[in-house]
Amino acid sequence: MEPDDTWTTLRTHCEDLEPGAELVTPVSGRPFEIERTDDDRIVVRFGDSGETRPLWREQFVVFLEQLDEGTVSVEHLQPGVEPYASIVTIGDEYSVSDDEISYDPDGVGGESPFLVSAADAREPPERVHDDAMVLAALLERLDADDPSALDTDSLTDLYVLASDVQHGADRLRRSARDPLLERLGPEQELHGRYGTVRRTTRERQRPKDEETVFDALDEHGIPREWVTGIDRDKLDVVLAVTALEDEAVYDVDEDVYVQKTGVDEGEKYSRLQGIADRIDDLEGEEGEALREELDAIEDRLEESLSTG
Repeated sequence: MEPDDTWTTLRTHCEDLEPGAELVTPVSGRPFEIERTDDDRIVVRFGDSGETRPLWREQFVVFLEQLDEGTVSVEHLQPGVEPYASIVTIGDEYSVSDDEISYDPDGVGGESPFLVSAADAREPPERVHDDAMVLAALLERLDADDPSALDTDSLTDLYVLASDVQHGADRLRRSARDPLLERLGPEQELHGRYGTVRRTTRERQRPKDEETVFDALDEHGIPREWVTGIDRDKLDVVLAVTALEDEAVYDVDEDVYVQKTGVDEGEKYSRLQGIADRIDDLEGEEGEALREELDAIEDRLEESLSTG
């Protein structure tokens, strides 16, 4: 393919990337988005620093000339060349195999191991927000007060989405814990719009080493047998290396539960886009009514918080 044709193809693939999709530099792993394309450059913005950088057409030509002469090792890419390499791999006739970028007449345009879809590129807080929105939309059309009455598909979706929101929210809560501890003094409380937190201390005990414990027991005349018992870790080792059966030393209680084994992130993201489009389409009296309803809910919350 001629340089002009390759440049046009690269620009087209960059412009056709779905909103929110990112490319990642092959070595340093820095995510970046395509800001815009011009006749002589492709402008990118790095997600980790907010830095924008023009990638010049002439430099793409130099890189493509190297590929005309052979493969380019991903491992040896210089930092300034990495974003060029990532973009080239979404071209029609270039691919990555065994950590080598090469000319490939059978390559598929718009695909690359350095391309991250919009759904996968979201940060954890965005994922919590989006999962919560999808769960809220599901609850709007289900009678979750009586889960046993739901059809199997809806019940499965309810369980999976609730699990995703729970785990995502818990990770987000833990990420806020250390900054809050830095701002909380002993027995101090902090008040937010939706609630109050306080600094609390609790103690956890763990046994000291065996020799120290036995010395303390001997000093007070306490028989060692009073505290010695079966060590489960050692017992498991014995089971693993001998003919002893589990049933001979363990009582087994069976606990049946539902395990989430898979999540269709693409389907969730597609549903989220549908919700966002529906909100954007709300205009006129319907949109105004929704805004008034949201304002009323917010006012009731404010009143409840101020009196509670």
